Amino acid sequence: MNAIPFVDAHVHLWDLSHIRYPWLSPPFDDSGPNGSTEAIAVDYGIDEYRKDAARWNVRGVVHIDAGAEPDQALDETAWLEGLAARHGMPNGIVAFAPLQAPNVDALLEAHAAHPHVRGIRQIVNWHVNPMRTYNPTDVTLDDDWWRGFGRLGRYGLSFDLQCYAPQMAGLAPLIQRHPDVPVIINHLGMPIISEREGMTRWRYGIRALAACPNVHIKLSGLGFVDRHWTLDSIAPVLREVIDVFGPGRCLFASDSPTDKLFAPFDAYLETYHAFAADYSEAERRDMFGRNANRVYRLGLEL
Repeated sequence: MNAIPFVDAHVHLWDLSHIRYPWLSPPFDDSGPNGSTEAIAVDYGIDEYRKDAARWNVRGVVHIDAGAEPDQALDETAWLEGLAARHGMPNGIVAFAPLQAPNVDALLEAHAAHPHVRGIRQIVNWHVNPMRTYNPTDVTLDDDWWRGFGRLGRYGLSFDLQCYAPQMAGLAPLIQRHPDVPVIINHLGMPIISEREGMTRWRYGIRALAACPNVHIKLSGLGFVDRHWTLDSIAPVLREVIDVFGPGRCLFASDSPTDKLFAPFDAYLETYHAFAADYSEAERRDMFGRNANRVYRLGLEL
């Protein structure tokens, strides 16, 4: 077992008989941004996660909204609280709420009433290519969405930001306006390396957001960047992210089981540790555990 404490900052759990997840429901095909999800469309709970992570010193887990049917988002939070009571995990919950909704205050208040809820994620990835987009429109351009974002601080909630690079610069003024709302970028900012301007837009976008001191970023989701990633291919992206944000604002995470579509759990952790070997022990402890513990206010002894 690797000795460095690992707080896995991005994990999904589901019981398909209890809550419906449209993206994990048949028919399955390769048309979406994840490709076919059939391989992971099976129940995944704490026991399955612990089996995957057996080689690693996991000290905590942050559950990120797993794409449940929107009207079952509160059901998902209640189910996760039950898991936490029985298993001691997840240690933090990032729930789903549509920030543009007229009843956003009621939704945020209901989620925040649960003791393990720390934040909200609403996937906002929009792309002109229908094969890449997660949404029919870019909700981050909606005035109601901006108002909803502004309500997060009232309930002590962070925001997990999953978007594409061209959306980032436009969000920087909003994030600067609300320094009390921690923002955690998901999956390295999801650069599209196959597009001619993909990396240029990504470099501009992450720097625009990194200028906001309340923004952090997850070193995760390698399969979203390159489905055939290797340590050599992904290392420049990891290094650039850490150079831009600094080790004090970067969080390693497995994105299990979603990223198991592209490689086994152990392959990600082996790659992260091999890559991080050049950093100091204090920096490694920050990126593998202490940053997530602080940002998500988990209160773990690390």
